[in-house]
Amino acid sequence: MRVRTLKFGEMKQAGERIPCLTAYDYPTARLADASGVPLILVGDSLANVVLGYESTVPVTMDEMLHHTKAVVRGSENALIASDMPFMSYQISPEEALRNAGRLLQEAGAQAVKLEGGAAIAPTVKRLVDAGIPVIGHLGLTPQSVHQLGGYRVQGRSLSGARKLVHDAELLEEAGAFAVVLETVPAEVGKAVTERLGIPTIGIGAGAHCDGEIQVLHEILGLIDGRPRKHAKLYADLNAVISDALSRYVTEVRGGTFPGDEQSFSLDDGVLRDLLGGLGSREWSS
Repeated sequence: MRVRTLKFGEMKQAGERIPCLTAYDYPTARLADASGVPLILVGDSLANVVLGYESTVPVTMDEMLHHTKAVVRGSENALIASDMPFMSYQISPEEALRNAGRLLQEAGAQAVKLEGGAAIAPTVKRLVDAGIPVIGHLGLTPQSVHQLGGYRVQGRSLSGARKLVHDAELLEEAGAFAVVLETVPAEVGKAVTERLGIPTIGIGAGAHCDGEIQVLHEILGLIDGRPRKHAKLYADLNAVISDALSRYVTEVRGGTFPGDEQSFSLDDGVLRDLLGGLGSREWSS
């Protein structure tokens, strides 16, 4: 049975940390779900990680639907949240409701995530009132990378920190059941966490958030094997896979793969009848 949204509030109250991961397809969803995380996010970071875009801005609703469906099929226990892509919720609350409904109804997600604070709080309320669970997202909001001037730490100034805390409170009031805090000073992450009754999920937000989310491909070294400031390299699968593929190419070129162990054979009687039927023609023909 899947984790429900109420579980996250219970975990915060109990002081139980909340580990979360991203996943973008069936095999990564299976791996993430088997790890025991209560929440898997189908992040719009699939734009960078899987689709090769420079930012999350180009990813579309159709792409989010496609990948969310695969993640839902690959998981059994974790709650699946899906990012709402750029311009799928900014036009109007009604447009946001239609698109969020598609992620639940068509793709099978159990929650959606939106970026922004005061400006989208009414939209969050509209979705929640319609029965759609919402996760907020503050700090570095990648869909606004051009407006922010790049991937920079947010909330470092007094006014910026105060606004971030205020925005988090507005999202809670609007009905969000959790808030992601991305790339903010640890002290700001701590302040928001202490002020909210709902859980905070950090990524580059220090050790005092109620939970943590990481991009699966980054912590496994599947992108380029280079550790990020906000992440930890738990395995360098980039090197492992590169070595395996190099050995495969070498063996195919050298004629050592495939061998007898990877081949299938005819029964002797079938082989005799086949060769007899071929007459004088060579087997290789």
